[in-house]
Amino acid sequence: MQPFVPIEENPPVVVGVNGPPNDLQVVDVAAAEAVRRRLPLRIVHAWAGQYPRNPYRRFVASVPEQPRHLLELAALRAGHTYPGLRVRTELSDDSPAEALLRASEHANLLVVGHRDDAGTGHGWGTTAACLAHHSACPLLVYRGPSPGKGPVVLAASGRRTATVDSAFDAASSFSSGLVAVHVREQAEPGADDELERARGDWPGVTVERLFIRESDIPYTAERASRRGRLLVAGRGHKGWFVEQLYSAANAATGGRLLCPVLLVPPGWRFAAA
Repeated sequence: MQPFVPIEENPPVVVGVNGPPNDLQVVDVAAAEAVRRRLPLRIVHAWAGQYPRNPYRRFVASVPEQPRHLLELAALRAGHTYPGLRVRTELSDDSPAEALLRASEHANLLVVGHRDDAGTGHGWGTTAACLAHHSACPLLVYRGPSPGKGPVVLAASGRRTATVDSAFDAASSFSSGLVAVHVREQAEPGADDELERARGDWPGVTVERLFIRESDIPYTAERASRRGRLLVAGRGHKGWFVEQLYSAANAATGGRLLCPVLLVPPGWRFAAA
């Protein structure tokens, strides 16, 4: 393994932890991304409503041991796996969504786990659903171990965007192929040229193109989540594709997309790791 050399002036990878201490696989995913990108890791846990909202709340000492212990375990876990990784922790008194949305404004990547909340009508959970629509940086939703093999699947618009570059970068890091899925009714002229230009920056990545109808998106997303290592999509200005993923999770699999999902906000500027 190459030594980890952090790039201090760049924003960190942020991961939200909000579960039992034995459910910290999401920290492993975030730590691996931080090392790959040569960035520090920031672990955030929201413990809402416990601090008084005043300028001196940071001095309040009545925080139970459980939230502190969770953060300590998460930091130890990341540091043990990647000894050179710089890790910081934050205990927030906001709700999980508020704390992580604020953190996303100064992050290179936001990583969260997934919870199936029956009341939401989809399989994302309330926090992940909010972040999927509003995160200021790319959001990686971890849904459990993905297949050890398989391609990165890109929901492609045909334009060269940060979403495209993120998908190629991930495929290169996995040494896997890339499947670019185009909605036939929305495919733009010159789509092949844009993908070829991107492949020029990652010449080792093989590209397969798949054209589908809009009505096939939920089924295709479900199949991709079972066979792919990562599903990459642009969020879009109105969150249209996010809603399509909700439909895939709810209708096709009873609330469960299996592989991690990376959502890239509009206007994001990609920087190679």
